[in-house]
Order: sequence, then structure tokens, then C-alpha cells
Amino acid sequence: MKFSNPILPGFYPDPSICRVGEDYYLVTSTFEYFPGVPIFHSKDLVNWKQIGHCLTSEKQLPLKDAGSSGGIYAPTLRYHEDWYYMTTTNVSGIGNFYVKSKDPAGPWSDPIPVAQQGIDPSLLFDDDGRVYFQTACYGDEGEGIYQCEIDVANGKKLTESRLIWRGSGGASPEAPHLYKMDGLYYLMIAEGGTEYGHMVTVSRSRHPYGPFEPCPHNPILSHRSRRSPIHATGHADLVQAQDGTWWAVFLGIRPVSYPMRHHLGRETYLAPVTWTADGWPSIGFEGRVEQVMDSPQLPECRWPAKPSRDDFDHASLGLDWVFLRNPLPGSWSLQEHPGYLVLRGNPSSLNDAASPAFVGRRLCHFSCNISAALDFEPANEGEEAGLTVFMNERYHYDLAVKLINGKKTIIFRRTVGSLCVEQTCRCPEGPVVLRIEAMPEHFRFSMGQNSSGVLNMGSGETHLLATEVAGGFTGLMIAMYAFGDNGTTPALFDWFDYEVIDSRAE
Repeated sequence: MKFSNPILPGFYPDPSICRVGEDYYLVTSTFEYFPGVPIFHSKDLVNWKQIGHCLTSEKQLPLKDAGSSGGIYAPTLRYHEDWYYMTTTNVSGIGNFYVKSKDPAGPWSDPIPVAQQGIDPSLLFDDDGRVYFQTACYGDEGEGIYQCEIDVANGKKLTESRLIWRGSGGASPEAPHLYKMDGLYYLMIAEGGTEYGHMVTVSRSRHPYGPFEPCPHNPILSHRSRRSPIHATGHADLVQAQDGTWWAVFLGIRPVSYPMRHHLGRETYLAPVTWTADGWPSIGFEGRVEQVMDSPQLPECRWPAKPSRDDFDHASLGLDWVFLRNPLPGSWSLQEHPGYLVLRGNPSSLNDAASPAFVGRRLCHFSCNISAALDFEPANEGEEAGLTVFMNERYHYDLAVKLINGKKTIIFRRTVGSLCVEQTCRCPEGPVVLRIEAMPEHFRFSMGQNSSGVLNMGSGETHLLATEVAGGFTGLMIAMYAFGDNGTTPALFDWFDYEVIDSRAE
């Protein structure tokens, strides 16, 4: 059997994994999106189903002050004595903290802060009951991986934070994970920055504070300067399957065209781990991975396929949907008009680092057709509602209905940094269908009605919304949105379609 990488396509970076019996659970970063930290379940390491989020309330995840690519950084997921622990960093708020739950689907506890600086926190529950807490930090002893011992009941530090490894010499030593195996402590980290020089390195010691001996085969994972469709591999976590085999989850990107630029975001990949005769791990084939690889020898467990259309007929939004920061009260509803998602605009637009009326999902495929049925009759000048292909407040493409000079208008807007180009056309009365055709190098935008033809509004290059141009750590979102100073006119979305055109090598 074979499987295809990535196992989680689209903006799912910084994966962390744990196994409980024959069940696997995985979490990823979410930055300024809410709810935070999706959690997935698998039986075979290849097929994953989202079962919830770890951070589902504003108390757990306040994002009011989160700028673009702020908020939640890399999480770590661990299981100990019937409890699941997820530790992460809110760089725009509390800093490092963890939450816990006896059910991975939630609910999870209130945040328990840990007074250690840095990002990318991780936990090791040692055999003797001690709990070690690691972060990537620039502390009193310089840049590297710092560690302290904590009381896991309350998060209080029991020891001072100490530098335990500076890494192998690459930039930005981060993403620490400490494991204990056969009496040795293995410290695996990422180096080189989460970009094209990304890599995974490892060291080991007989003591949790070192000194740590670097692996002579470092890096144990890297696609630097390699001719491959997969790049920037790094930020890995290890898991041992119930059959004794070892596997790694890690992030990577799939750039489009040349020069290389990626717009789907950093994605989650899977590869086997082998061990050398002298006890060092190696990920993939001597640090290389492929898009198609041999599957784990575990019973296959496929989950039911999700329908391409969401009719908004349920009492709550599906787990795919997220908000941009914490949604404002009254900005969305599934009850106001049953069978519709209702958005009411507020003074925050897509150009603001704030909380516009915004319900979105990740763009997970290079080639797909996206459409939404919108019933919106704006009554106030400047009110608008529609679809956006959104990277951040300075980089997005929008297709929307808007009131301009008293007339209902369809607009296609491309916002690329300080440049903004807008095309307009008279919009007929009544509901409309907004369409986006995604291709590897372009998006095409059009509008239609059930009783009329399709009006092509224009196109935009994918690379102008790519990370290499727009910056940050996220990937593209496709969202329904609304804007208006007083929000008096509701935007009614009857359905939303996400149809994959060709999933090969996707």
C-alpha cells in the first residue's frame, strides 16, 4: 500500500502527535484564527479526521491584539496518566501555557501558564514523575533550547530555566521535543528557520539537562537545495506505532512554478523513521521524503468523505470553518434565517488587523472550484459582502456585492501590498452565485444567477498572495465575509461549495 503526502494538505503547520493504544492524535498551529489548535484522529497514520479544537473560547484564546501571523504558535500534544496535554504559545497574549482534557475531542481546561520565555513549548513526563518543559528562547545564556521542571498540576516552575542545547549551528534553533528511550534523552529540534533552509537535527544525553551529544548524521531531515516538489521540511515530532515501527510528522511546503513561491501554507507530512546501528534516528530516506511513500503496516481506516457542499442546515458550523480572530457578537448566525449562514458587517474590513465578519476555511488544493450562493441587497452606501481569497489584511482577492452611489454593484478587488485594483459591474437584483476557480498559478473570479449566464470578473496570480510575497506564517483562506459601518443589512449565504478538480499530487 502507498500513501500520498501531505497527509494534511493546506495550512496545517507545526504538527505534533501522540499515540494512545491504537489511536493517534495530532494538532497543528493556527496563529490568528479561531477556534485554535485543531485536533485530528487517525487509526493508521495516513487517514485523519478532525474531531475538535483545543481552544474554543475567548477565555482560552483571546486574539484581540493578535496581528497578522500573531496568536497561536507551535503546539505539542502529549498523553500521561489518562490526561491529554496540549502546550503552546499565544505570542499576542498569555505567552506559554497548556490545557488538558480526558477527552481529546474536548472540552479542554482553561489555560495554565508557564513562566518560561520563548516559543514552541514541549513536555516530557519522565519515569520518576518529573515533568520537563522546553522552549526555543533567546535567554540569559544566548539563543537555544531552554528547559525547566514544572509542577504539572499548576504550571509553576520548580527549577530555573537553563540552556540545554544551542543546536548544530543552524539559524533559529526551535521546535524542541525531548524523548526518553532506552535510558537516553533524545532532543530533536528544527534549525534553519521555517523556510527553504529548514532542517531537523537531533542530539542525546544520559541526563535531561545534558550535555547533549549531536548526531553525527545531522541533519536527519532536510530538503535544502534538492530538486523536489517538497521543500522547507522541518519541525518534526516522533511517534512509535503499535507494531514497533517509528514515524515522523513534520511540516513542508509545495512551491509553484519558478522562482519558487508557495500559497497553500505549510502542510503536514508523514515519513518512516529508521534507526542506525549506533542508535540515531533518520527520517525518510537518509533525510529525504517523497510525495508517494509506503504506508504503515497498520489496518487501514478511511473516514467518510465530507460532502463538497455545506448547506448550513445544522445548528453549528462544521469543524472546517474558522473566524479571523475572535468573532464579534452578532456578526454571524445560523439561527437568524434557518438554512443560511447570516453575516452582519461591522466597521472592520478585510484591510484591518481586527475582527471583520468572516467565516472561512483553508485552501487545501491547487485545483478546485469554489462557489457560494449569496442573497444580499445592501441598503447603505459602502456595505459589501462576498468571497475572499485571504492571506492577510494587505494581501487578498475579493469578489463581492456592494452598494456604490446608490447602485447594487459587483466588484472584483485585488489588494497586493500598497496596490489596490478594483473592477466593477452593475449587479442584478436578487441572489447571486459567486465563483472562484483555483488553479496552481491563477484564480479566476466570476458571478452568475440561476436564470442567466456567467459574468467573468477577472483573475489574479497565486504567487502575489504567496508567503514569499505576503510574508507571515499562514496559508490562504477562502472566506465568506461582510462589511458595513452599522451592519443593518444581513448577508445571507445559502450554501458554499468546495469541489476538488484533480487531487493527484495534491
